[in-house]
Amino acid sequence: QLQFVESGGGLVQPGGSLRLSCVASGFTLDDYAVGWFRQVPGKEHEGVAYIGSREDITHYVDSVKGRFSIARDNAKSTVYLQMNSLKPEDTAVYYCAAGNNGEELISGILLNQWGQGTQVTVSA
Repeated sequence: QLQFVESGGGLVQPGGSLRLSCVASGFTLDDYAVGWFRQVPGKEHEGVAYIGSREDITHYVDSVKGRFSIARDNAKSTVYLQMNSLKPEDTAVYYCAAGNNGEELISGILLNQWGQGTQVTVSA
């Protein structure tokens, strides 16, 4: 099993920014596409963004395009999500994930177990 540890969430006002991080252990990060999902109570995990293993392809769900940016630092085994212009509807627990490729990842075919996630709350 693969595992990520997420951090960086918090309480912010609408229009604010957060930078989420997740650190992988036990595997070579650059072998995989990596991404971020979010979940609210009672709903399934929603794919937010992914970045390919070669960093030449990124994908964002329509609701975050132009506001969020995903990046990876393979040397640090870390994936980032820069979240700008935050909206209340972005409130969720955010999780890292890894997949063989971006298509499988966004479809929910994951190589990892869900970690603890990090809570993002956007409220005035």
